[in-house]
Amino acid sequence: MLYFDHAASTPPHEEVVRVMMEVMKSHYANPSSMHQAGKETDKLIERARDVIGKAMNTKNGDWIFTSGGTESNNLALKGAAKQYRSRGNHIITTTIEHASVDETLLQLEEEGYHVTRLPVNKEGHITVEQVEAALTPDTIIVSVMHVNNEIGTIQPIRDVGELLKRYPQIIFHVDAVQSIGKLPIDIDNWGIDLLSGSAHKLRGPKGIGFLYIRSGLQLKPLLSGGAQELGLRAGTQHVPGVVAAAKALRMAVESMPDRMGQMASLRAELLRELSELKELRMNGCEPIAPHIVHFSYPGMKPEVIIHMLEQQGIMASTKSACSSKEDKPSRVLLALGANAQHASSGVRISFGDEHKLSDIKQLAEALRHIIVQLKPLERSKL
Repeated sequence: MLYFDHAASTPPHEEVVRVMMEVMKSHYANPSSMHQAGKETDKLIERARDVIGKAMNTKNGDWIFTSGGTESNNLALKGAAKQYRSRGNHIITTTIEHASVDETLLQLEEEGYHVTRLPVNKEGHITVEQVEAALTPDTIIVSVMHVNNEIGTIQPIRDVGELLKRYPQIIFHVDAVQSIGKLPIDIDNWGIDLLSGSAHKLRGPKGIGFLYIRSGLQLKPLLSGGAQELGLRAGTQHVPGVVAAAKALRMAVESMPDRMGQMASLRAELLRELSELKELRMNGCEPIAPHIVHFSYPGMKPEVIIHMLEQQGIMASTKSACSSKEDKPSRVLLALGANAQHASSGVRISFGDEHKLSDIKQLAEALRHIIVQLKPLERSKL
């Protein structure tokens, strides 16, 4: 079975699984307990925090652990918006953010916040000039994802951060769930105040997320009931998951240069193969992440293609796993200017460092075979 759904979740490293099992067996004490076993468990969490800080080269902030990227995004946006309400009520974002950002901001709008959603161009990008033009005296947060989870486009995070350094009262949040361990990120130099990540996107365990918080920044907690995670997330920490997540992140960042090149080569080969299939339309354009290819087959339901791929031993997806069960056109593709038919037929291929050139060839051949089968159905609709 070929697994081409890394943007949804990744197969965990064997080392990560082993570490998680060892910690679960040996360090089961509550890290908030005062006895020695509790203190030893708490040390593991702090060591994991330090591992992530060093891997991401952050010296001016703290990392806290959450249940995943969705909670990290919620805590970053709701926590900052409510903490700094006295500064203003305006938030800037884009039209192609992950649902955990988009729907969080919809909730904040219901509470009286004003949200500006910057449109992307047909390739899926915004510009720093758009951000600057949208700023108002009431702007308190700018939230822009680094890599789009559906089509893989990369936003100009460094340029936006450089702009916002002139506005120290504005908080810059970046959803980096799809970019940590896949692309370089310079949190301190890019002026990022809050950055969200998720372990299961980089071959770590599910149920563990990260949130970077710049020193001096305060957030209103979403959960009450304890002083865990620097007082920002009440509840007993998932210690085995935390330790395993830190290991997965460190491994991903350390091996990133080699894996970036490998995945970029695989992506280029897949694009070359797909360029011969005139029925398919590629979505997104450079700059783009090395691990995602997204295409549409207008007039065909993507679920049909996904199931036909699975019959040939290949797993892929239609769009974000969080919204793949919704029978609606892709919100991201609509934002790019695609019509409803185009936006309703997207397929996402996402891969990792375990894939080889032969896997790409097998995928391309499977798609050729599928199109041959579907072509008569396409003609019958005309």
